[in-house]
Amino acid sequence: MPIRPSPATLLLSLLLLLVSNGWAEENGNKPFAEKHVVLQISDPNPFKQTLVLNVASNLIKHYGQDQVDIEIVAFGPGLRLLLADNTNRSRIEGLAGQGVRFSACSNTIRAFTRKLGKEPELNPHAVRVSAGVVRIIDLVSQGYFLIKP
Repeated sequence: MPIRPSPATLLLSLLLLLVSNGWAEENGNKPFAEKHVVLQISDPNPFKQTLVLNVASNLIKHYGQDQVDIEIVAFGPGLRLLLADNTNRSRIEGLAGQGVRFSACSNTIRAFTRKLGKEPELNPHAVRVSAGVVRIIDLVSQGYFLIKP
């Protein structure tokens, strides 16, 4: 005979799920991480783009994949890192597989679109945010460390 949970148990389980999902959404996708880091890339220099990816990789190696929550925010000329044809595509894929998030500034995307005459194609791991600087401010206000390699 199957055991059926009581309505109170179901309600409590649902509430716990909603609360934990809200907390995880507010604090990135790693709610149990000890460190929360936002990496800024606003420079078109390929060396700086590689450097920001190296920093993310080194943080994961040092703290462990589940203990560090990392988001890379690209705006201005740094958006080039998150274009689909960027040479770092495979590195971005690997870091995304380890939970690193990539945010692309919508303001910069609009500026690129005006300049190019068409919207640039983004890396599939890039998520649009309204403004890169605003995203950084929001993350810092949530307790993230801001690193500008």
